[in-house]
Amino acid sequence: MYQYHCLNPIAGVGLNLFSEDYKKVEELNDADAVLVRSAAMHDMDLPDSLLAVARAGAGVNNIPLDKCADQGIVVFNTPGANANGVKELVFAGMLYASRDLIGGMEWLNANKGEENIAKMAEKEKKNFAGHEISGKKLGVIGLGAIGVLVANAATHMGMDVYGYDPYISVNAAWNLSRSVKHISNVEEIYKECDFITIHVPLLDSTKKMISAEAIAMMKPTTIVLNFARDLLVDEEAMVDALAQGKVAKYVSDFPNPTTVGAKGCLVTPHLGASTSESEDNCAIMAVREIRDYLENGNIVHSVNFPDCSMGACTVAGRVGILHKNEKGMISQYTTVLGDAGINIADMTNKSKGDYAYALIDVDAPLTDEVMKKLAAIPGVLRARKVK
Repeated sequence: MYQYHCLNPIAGVGLNLFSEDYKKVEELNDADAVLVRSAAMHDMDLPDSLLAVARAGAGVNNIPLDKCADQGIVVFNTPGANANGVKELVFAGMLYASRDLIGGMEWLNANKGEENIAKMAEKEKKNFAGHEISGKKLGVIGLGAIGVLVANAATHMGMDVYGYDPYISVNAAWNLSRSVKHISNVEEIYKECDFITIHVPLLDSTKKMISAEAIAMMKPTTIVLNFARDLLVDEEAMVDALAQGKVAKYVSDFPNPTTVGAKGCLVTPHLGASTSESEDNCAIMAVREIRDYLENGNIVHSVNFPDCSMGACTVAGRVGILHKNEKGMISQYTTVLGDAGINIADMTNKSKGDYAYALIDVDAPLTDEVMKKLAAIPGVLRARKVK
């Protein structure tokens, strides 16, 4: 019997995928796995029994990744599960920034008691006129799941699309429309594009990548959209540029005191993935990731350990070993198994930065003594008998 705990409400369509071998518990300390959305986990004491954390969403800034890795806890996210919801809001942001819909609606509400409101509106509407997005240049920075959807959809709306991603995956490249122009220097996007939308993860290397210098390259008519993370943009520099008329609009899904109410800022209350479809998709993917890891030892979509999968185990036993990415680890595992008279039927080992994962199928049952010896090897973070 496995036990799981939810730190935030998780869509029932996902939780219903847990079999009768799983039980929901109210206390974190009793859980083998945790599902989380936005709850901050950095200051939590994580129990030794905890094996996995699944973030029902893409961003994992609320989870202490290194701390989890050092405790042998695999952290999963759900890339692409909410991509369509975010994509649609990006286009809503473009349209709201291009056409003064908000100003027009505010004027109507302010004059809602007027009997001749329709005639008044016909005279007033020139003050809310805007621009179409068709024919405009869109720069997409980051061609992951969301960026690819935005870029492809924009081509169908008549936009001239530039894409920048020096680390684009093979899968993303295959899914990207041939109409998207792949740019090797992001400065070209800053200088040429009418709209710029950013879709990269928040890392030390990407923090405030939309800097004061980048903003200075932009045209005064440029509209910048940020539905990824607020810290990707130097928002103080952006607000200053908006006040001076050096850029036209900044659309952000991350409210904070710097941007809310500032001139030229259109801010939404973090609604990118707030659709029932996105929440369902994230919950379904998160539960499937947890089940595959707990039941089969497979890691898919982890952010702190390498992806590593061997399907279902069809032999006598399987062990998963989370370990430091150091030389000589595999030879030590094979020595322990060999000394116990256990033959290896199949094995794979993958690494990711400082961490690695070995998945080993064996043709004889794994004893408690063998598991203790594997866990005692220096550099092993967790050795778990999967079967």
